[in-house]
Amino acid sequence: MHKALTFILLLSTWLIFSGFFDAFHVGLGVFSALFITAISGDLLFGERQTSARDRLRELARLPGYLVWLLWQIVLANFHVLKLALAPDGPKEIEPRIVRFKTRLSSPFARFVFAQSITLTPGTVTVKLDGDEFLVHAISKEAAGGLAGEMERRIAHVFQPELLEGATAS
Repeated sequence: MHKALTFILLLSTWLIFSGFFDAFHVGLGVFSALFITAISGDLLFGERQTSARDRLRELARLPGYLVWLLWQIVLANFHVLKLALAPDGPKEIEPRIVRFKTRLSSPFARFVFAQSITLTPGTVTVKLDGDEFLVHAISKEAAGGLAGEMERRIAHVFQPELLEGATAS
């Protein structure tokens, strides 16, 4: 079932991006989608115990997170711009490596968290080892909120049970 869904997603993406629907291009798309599905079809849907209903809930909560993330990227861009252009900006540049643990247990949620950190200017996820993150930050301010609001919002999308447990205790 999951490999069939992977094949359909890959072929759909191929068809949409190629824009050609002649026999050659569709055939090439089918071959490519089959090949990629055969060699890596298990990678896309690693957490197969999640029900379709839960996946739809995640999908419904995802746009809110993406809008918030886009806003954080804009704010971080202004921070990096300030560091580059303000007269005192270079004095605030204090590169550091920050190590912290996450409460996220889902590998995909951790992946989204790591990618979100890296997408935010001024921070780069250097290493993710189990529940431990190693992040390079350009300044104290950039390092300040790494394990906080972003992690909470990702938990809201992919692991809402973490937040329910936090409010109960």
